[in-house]
Amino acid sequence: MYRFLLSRQWVILTLVALVLMPAMVELGFWQYHRHQERVAHNDRIAASLSADPVPVDELTGTDGEVTDRERYRAVTATGTYDTEHEVVVRRRTAEDGQSIGYFVLTPLVREDGTALLVNRGWVTSGASQTAFPEVPAAPKGEVTLSGRLMPDETEAGSGIKDRAGLPERQVMLMNSEQQAKATGLPVLRGYLQLTGTDPAPARGETAQPVPEPDHSGIGAHMAYAVQWWLFVAAVPVGWFVLFRREVRDRTAAAVPASGPSPAGGDDRPQQRVPDESAEQRTEGGPSLAARAGGTAD
Repeated sequence: MYRFLLSRQWVILTLVALVLMPAMVELGFWQYHRHQERVAHNDRIAASLSADPVPVDELTGTDGEVTDRERYRAVTATGTYDTEHEVVVRRRTAEDGQSIGYFVLTPLVREDGTALLVNRGWVTSGASQTAFPEVPAAPKGEVTLSGRLMPDETEAGSGIKDRAGLPERQVMLMNSEQQAKATGLPVLRGYLQLTGTDPAPARGETAQPVPEPDHSGIGAHMAYAVQWWLFVAAVPVGWFVLFRREVRDRTAAAVPASGPSPAGGDDRPQQRVPDESAEQRTEGGPSLAARAGGTAD
């Protein structure tokens, strides 16, 4: 009855099911691990944003680098803006995520002579992308800044291609090493996303601030993991349904069809008609010859 399981079709079907099940289990765990990574990433951002501000030189210097552990850490810095070495960073989006413009990157020179790159915010690109755009003037005199410390941007980390031959005072990446070479200043590694200035500039004299990073969404990775694991359970169920259907069809095909005889006659047993002559002989009646003789008489 079950020899059909050894057929080529059923062997292939069974092997495919056996391969799919562990693959789906692995895909489910992959999505689950991505969910865990996203949750941990959000927790790191939340912890960095809620931490008490510290002086910037406690977390970075002119050597080394800012790592993901220091990303978004609240820091403070005091100094004077160096607008002579101010640049804009091309092809950056506004808070709405659609408008394309520039980030304004200005060095803040501190009392010890080191400089900190400050992303003062977003400005529109204007009519021409080759000319230096109109940017709000940086506050004059000594200021104390607060903001979020960020690692240097690189091609590998940001996915942004660093192009050569750009218009004057325009760059593609916010990178302290590049600006140290361009300005000749000892620049602290990383840069600052500006969130506050003391004394505060007048209303309308600042660029559009960079928004706080989103650390609430966790994506659909957990839902995808559950879907893959449900698919694992569905594979043997589907295989068993096909198996039962095959058994039912083969059993039905093996039973002969019942119906009337080919001649269309009646299959009921026939009643025998008694033999009259034999009955008469048995009861002692006159034979045919005797009756013939009697008639002759």
